Amino acid sequence: MLKIRLSRVGRKNLPHYRIVVIESTSKRDGKFIENIGTYHPTNPQNQLSINKTRLDYWLSQGAQFSEGLYRLHNNKSLWNQSSKT
Repeated sequence: MLKIRLSRVGRKNLPHYRIVVIESTSKRDGKFIENIGTYHPTNPQNQLSINKTRLDYWLSQGAQFSEGLYRLHNNKSLWNQSSKT
């Protein structure tokens, strides 16, 4: 099963996350299929950036959101503000 989830990058106390499509059995920071966006929780101007067309493609292929990304997806003000087309 494919998951769309966050993969942590960045240094200690300054997290940055990639939004990746990955096999559900892979490690959090393991090998991913495709990087479709980024999430910067410490930067208020540009917190979320995602390629909407690739997201729609992977959702149509049966990929599902992880719990953490699902919570971000429900925060509509964050999601709509900085999504790429």
